[in-house]
Amino acid sequence: MRKAEVTRNTTETKIHLQLTIDGTGQQSIKTGVGFLDHMMELFVRHGRFDLTLVCDGDTEVDAHHTTEDVAIAIGRAFSESLGERRGIKRYGSMLLPMDEALVMTAIDISGRGMAVVELAIPSEKIGQQFDTELVEEFFIAFARELGATIHLHQIAGKNSHHIVEACFKGFGRALGEAVAINQAAPDEIPSTKGTIQ
Repeated sequence: MRKAEVTRNTTETKIHLQLTIDGTGQQSIKTGVGFLDHMMELFVRHGRFDLTLVCDGDTEVDAHHTTEDVAIAIGRAFSESLGERRGIKRYGSMLLPMDEALVMTAIDISGRGMAVVELAIPSEKIGQQFDTELVEEFFIAFARELGATIHLHQIAGKNSHHIVEACFKGFGRALGEAVAINQAAPDEIPSTKGTIQ
């Protein structure tokens, strides 16, 4: 089973997590930011990963450090779990509707970390703590740590919660597809270069 355990402690956050890629969507997530917990639960459930995560962050300031550092830690856990990326499908995509919202997500676990996030989220905040600009910060940090190209493009949507929820559900499903083992080539590194780093 592809698993990782990550501890990341800084002056801003203290994070401990356990990830199983080949899971069933089980989770126990406590970040101190309710909306972020909700998005992580959706991500895990739709990707069918198992995740236990606890973050003690400086949420008395805002949710920025917690959101970014959670993304770094989870991205690192995926990177460690995947090792040299042998056998993975590498690419995944999802066109996900959430009521009136529609978001396209695509990922390439390429070794090159970048995120292109094109969202028009109407409100600046969701709930009391979560600034909607943190959606992009999450995916930038995750992409950099995993070494993946991530695209998120909003096609439709007026409700901020629905738009962001479509992002995390779609990302879970796209990432689940990308990390799945290619049964036709389970021992190959999916690159003509022979490495993904």
